[in-house]
Amino acid sequence: MNLNKYSLIVKKIDWLLLIAVCLLVILGIILIYSVALGSASEQNYLNFKKQIVFFVLSLVLFFIVSFFFDYRILIKANAFIYVFGIFLLVAVLIFGKTIRGTTGWFNLGIFSFQPVEFVKIFLIIYLSKFLSDKAKYISQLRYLIISSLGVILLMILVVLQPDFGSALILFALWAVLIVLTGIKKSHLALICLILVLCSLILWLFVFQPYQKQRIMVFINPSLDPLGSGYNVSQAIIAIGSGGLWGKGLALGSQSQLKFLPESQTDFIFAVLAEELGLLGVVLLLGIFVFLFWRLITLAKKVNDNFAAYLIISTCILIFVELFVNIGGNLGLLPITGITLPFVSYGGSSLIANIILICIVQSIAVRNST
Repeated sequence: MNLNKYSLIVKKIDWLLLIAVCLLVILGIILIYSVALGSASEQNYLNFKKQIVFFVLSLVLFFIVSFFFDYRILIKANAFIYVFGIFLLVAVLIFGKTIRGTTGWFNLGIFSFQPVEFVKIFLIIYLSKFLSDKAKYISQLRYLIISSLGVILLMILVVLQPDFGSALILFALWAVLIVLTGIKKSHLALICLILVLCSLILWLFVFQPYQKQRIMVFINPSLDPLGSGYNVSQAIIAIGSGGLWGKGLALGSQSQLKFLPESQTDFIFAVLAEELGLLGVVLLLGIFVFLFWRLITLAKKVNDNFAAYLIISTCILIFVELFVNIGGNLGLLPITGITLPFVSYGGSSLIANIILICIVQSIAVRNST
């Protein structure tokens, strides 16, 4: 065993990035335990124990990838990884388990596996490879269309589940990346026009009445405060009642008395705001800002385009999921089922995000200047 080699790897690992991620996961575990403690639900306690197991497995995975995995393998395996993602999305439509109207999970016995969380990683790898090769041509409409085809195929398969929230995340990842890469204003205007037309078509010919009702309630939750607007209304009440210091762990009335649904997943931010107050929110956002700073700093240090795009894509994905989740909790965006990265309960989401951080660490170890 080459001790000098492993000693060098230890020195190159971005420990600050790892600490930021661990703080977010630990904060999430505390909140999940708080909800379980207040509700005395066996299922909630089981979720708490599962999240700890997922965290431990993630740390083991982190060190294995950092020490032994070379991220450049992903460049060569790019096509296979993308095809495997399509296979998973097709397979889940056929063999998947339906939860809350969405056929998006594989039932593996003691836990369920949501493939779309890992497809987000596959898309990041696909786009990073494509843009590292074709970035200078992205201002040409032909290459812009080519870059979108791989995204559209994945989005269609995700919409068929139907999981509009994850489809939105896939689109946002592509859109932000190409804007940062540099596209013509006319092409950007064309994309916006297509989005408007697609929205009109969906509204007039695709959306069912109950889906239209959800959108109307999103615009004005008071239209149906005890039905479609109930979740958002309760989340806003929880957030507003937290004040500066919060009510204390396991003492939040909205989350503990079960007024707030999905308190360990979609609305864990509302639990945080109610129980830890504004200071808890500032702490959470502060850790995320620190995490983004570390990712951007590392992206500036790498010396190949694929690695840079992969790190920036990771940053975009985490930011978009953070924005969508908190926006939904505040009633500023529709509730889409997107969890709060690293914080919400969910093994698929947590492990997928940790895998991305693992790949970033592999880049830090092998390709930072």
